[in-house]
Order: sequence, then C-alpha cells, then structure tokens
Amino acid sequence: MDVTEFRKRCKEMADFIADYYKNVDSLPPMSTVKPGYLYPLIPHEAPEDPESFEDIQQDIETKIMPGMMHWQSSNFFGWFPSSGSFPAMLGDMVSSMFSIIGFNWVCSPAATELETVVMDWLGKLIGLDSRFMSIKEDGTEGDGGGVIQGTASEAQIVVMIAAREMALGRFKSYGMSDNDIDMIRHTLVAYFSDQTHSAGQKGANIIGCQSRIIPSDANFRLTKCALQAVIIKDRHDGLIPFFVCATFGTTNTAAIDDLCGIADVAESENLWLHIDAAYAGAALACPEFRPLARGIERAHSFSFNAHKWMLTNFDCSALWVANSTHLVNALDIEREYLPRVKGATNFVKDYRNWELPLGRRFRSLKLWFVMRMYGASGIRAYIRNNVEQAKWLETQLVEDGRFEIMTPVVFGLVVFRVKASIIAGNDHDVNKTNVDLVRRINDDGRVFLVGTNI
Repeated sequence: MDVTEFRKRCKEMADFIADYYKNVDSLPPMSTVKPGYLYPLIPHEAPEDPESFEDIQQDIETKIMPGMMHWQSSNFFGWFPSSGSFPAMLGDMVSSMFSIIGFNWVCSPAATELETVVMDWLGKLIGLDSRFMSIKEDGTEGDGGGVIQGTASEAQIVVMIAAREMALGRFKSYGMSDNDIDMIRHTLVAYFSDQTHSAGQKGANIIGCQSRIIPSDANFRLTKCALQAVIIKDRHDGLIPFFVCATFGTTNTAAIDDLCGIADVAESENLWLHIDAAYAGAALACPEFRPLARGIERAHSFSFNAHKWMLTNFDCSALWVANSTHLVNALDIEREYLPRVKGATNFVKDYRNWELPLGRRFRSLKLWFVMRMYGASGIRAYIRNNVEQAKWLETQLVEDGRFEIMTPVVFGLVVFRVKASIIAGNDHDVNKTNVDLVRRINDDGRVFLVGTNI
C-alpha cells in the first residue's frame, strides 16, 4: 500500500467508522455468537499472497461484526462505560502515524514532555493536590507526577511494587542486611476490602506478598475500624503491613471507602495508601463531587481510567504518585542501550521506570486531543449529563413501584432489583427472580445489562 492508496483507504475507513456510529444504536448491543464461531469462518494459516482491502473490509462486516459487543451503543449498560470519542480517535491516528516506542525522553522528546504536561492538566482538572504534579507553580520540578498506564490494574501493580520498595527500604535504613530483607518479603501484607477490584488480589499474587480481604460495612465501604482491627492482629502474628487500597467508586455499587479514616491508619502504620478511582475519578472534574473525595490529598498514589468516563478511547489509565522516588528505584534497570540525558531537567522523565513494560505508545496525544477539543466545560457537561440520566432512571424505577434502589445513586451507576416484598419465597427465590430478569432483558436483545450480587 503506497501513500496514494493509503489516502484513499483512510477516507473509506473514515466513512465506515462514521456510518457505524451513526447506526450503532440500531444494532443489537449484545453479540449472540457461540464460542468458537470464528474459527471455521477464516483460513487456518496466514495468506501467502497479499489480499485486497475490499476482501478484508468484507470480512470485518460479515465475520467480525457479528462477534462484537457494541460498547458505544446507547443501549449498552454492561459493566462500566468505555467512553470513546472522535477527538480521541484522531489522536490515536496521529500516534499510529509516529509509531514510536517511547520508553524515555531521548526516543521522542515531545512524547515524554506532552505526557508530563497533559497529566498535570488532568490532575488540576480533577482537583488533585499540588503534591501530585510534576511541575510546581514556579516551574521547578516536583517530587510527584502523573503517568499514563494501560489499565488501573497495571497502576495497582506498579504502586504495590513501589510500596514494597518503600517498606523494605525502611528496614534497610535500620541496618538490616539484604539477606535478612529477603527473608521478610513473604511477611509483607496488603489490605483490600471485599469490594476492591480483583486487580488488588492479582497484584498481591504477582509481587509475592500476603493479602487480607476485609469485609465491608453495610454501605459496602472499607472502614477505619475494620482495617485497624485486622492490622493489629497481623502485627501480633509477626507480619508486616505495608499497603492498603481504598476505592473511590467500587465496581459493584460505586461506594466510596472511608478515605479519611483509612488515611489515618495508613499514616499511623506506615502504609502506602493507594486510591483506586478507576470509574468515579472522572467525576472529580465537576467540583460538586470533590467533597466526596476528602482524603485523597493524603494518599501516596491515585488512579482513574480516562477511558472509562472521560471520552478517551482505551487504553488510557491515569496514575499519579506524590513522590516518584520509590517507584523509580524499584523499576529502574540500567543498560547501555537505554541512554540517559546528561543533567536532570524538569521534563526529562524516563517513563519506562514508572510502569511495567519498557516500550510505550504515544497515548498522551489522544488525551490532549480530548481535553482541547471538549475543553473542561465540555467534559463536565458530559459527566453531569450521565449523572442526570442515572437520576432519571432511579426516579422511573421508584415510580414504577416494583423495584427498589439498593445503593444511593451518586454517579452514573444504578443498582436495583425487583422488590423482595412482591416475590413469594425466600432469598434464593428473590435472587433467582432478578437473575432471570437480567437474562430475559438480554435475550430480548434491545438493551444489554449486567447483574451483580451484593
């Protein structure tokens, strides 16, 4: 494909994408194919000779499209949103044009410096404390900063590694030998609630620490008292607490943990406090939601997914740390083929030391496009409109009389069920009725829902 054909095909693909978005609401949001549907439809080996664009396009429409869930449909209500936008797509196109592997500043200075600037933009937009910014107001370098990860799960693992580095570094400062430090690694304990995203448990498995899953309270929140009680027992048993994850907007109910109380415990117990706001963090762009997040200014790290509720195509997970020292110390590996710039400057960051992979895409471009083409006012309007829609649905369900709202509707998530009082039977019957309702709705094909168990 030469430049002339590329120009032609790009225009055709732009039309295809525009038509898809124009008509996506008319498509059934849920795929109904069976596992293994695709294998008999495509060759079992790569083609020896080139195939035409027309043939590939035909296969997209006839073979790929039937197996797609249409996440951008207004009839798709599964999980949390994956809110793409045309500006983000344009940014991704430019990123693909450059096709860099931007593991450090030398690879492409603009890629590193734009990420530094845009992450400060984003942090200020959601009201983060200045300690999370890369650049201070006077233009000098700060201790903290932001970096774009692939997912909130990656962010969780990265900060757990940094937390381990901080905890073990403290023992080293006491004069403990490397051998003795290695002996205590298995006694490190991380803390989560039973509502924390599964990434927490996965992170503990990966870094080789112990973990505690603490029961949440009646409002599905991790509380100060529950956390403190488990830590006291673990210390009595000779274990070393080192990390706690609090959640701003849990996956099941969008509950908000006791952030201030958990921060109190983290400070008194020398724990790294990470706040996972994967979904609800975007709401902090609207000042009216910030009182709900008191306590995040005391965290060591904070993350949310711009690809969930801030109009930025996957993948774009924003992570900030208040001090990058432990992160860099834990992940920095020096090799002669990874050149460094002589002399530290504010914008020379080797982001390879802020994440698990070495290579990284130019993801800040799409976030830059979104923030410029929507503006802060457009992003806030989008989020507020979603919340208004959720409030409208809550009202409709309550007025119907057959449903009950299970948790307060604060953001864009509505958790409801058929009232137990109108179902003859026990808890099993109530659950079965609601599971069947979700199945019947999805079988109908007009909308797609996901149920949960709380």
